[in-house]
Amino acid sequence: MGLISNADAVESASPRDVVRRQYLASAAGDLEALRATLAPDVEWTEMAGFPLAGTYRTPEGVTSGVMEILGRDWEGWAAHDDTYIVDGENVVVLARYTAVNRATRKSLNVRVAHHFIVRGGVIVRFEQFVDTAGVGDAARAS
Repeated sequence: MGLISNADAVESASPRDVVRRQYLASAAGDLEALRATLAPDVEWTEMAGFPLAGTYRTPEGVTSGVMEILGRDWEGWAAHDDTYIVDGENVVVLARYTAVNRATRKSLNVRVAHHFIVRGGVIVRFEQFVDTAGVGDAARAS
C-alpha cells in the first residue's frame, strides 16, 4: 500500500486520506492542519495507563491536551504509520511511537494501533491502543 503524496492527501476526503493527512500534520508539528482533520465534536481517547489517558473533545482540546503535552514531555515524538486497514468509515492504523523522554532521557520505541472513525471528511472518533508498560518504563526514572 504505497504512501500517498501530500498533494493527493489534501485533495481527498476518503477516510484513509483524512487519517493520513492527520499523521502528516502531526509529523510536521502543524497543529492548525491537524485540527482541520478533526470534527468540531471529535472524541479523542488516549488509552488507560497512557500518561495522557482520557477522552479529549474539540480540535483545540486534542491539540492542547495531547499534542502539545507530548511535544513538551517527549523529544522527537513521532507516530510512524505503516499499515492502514480500511472498512468504510473505520480506519485502523498500525504504527510505532518513537521519542526520548525529556525528564528521564530514556528512549521510547513501542507498537501502537489507532482506530479512527471518519465521517464527512473529518475524524469524529479516535481510540488509541498502545504498549502502556513500554511508555511507562521510558517515562519513569530508574
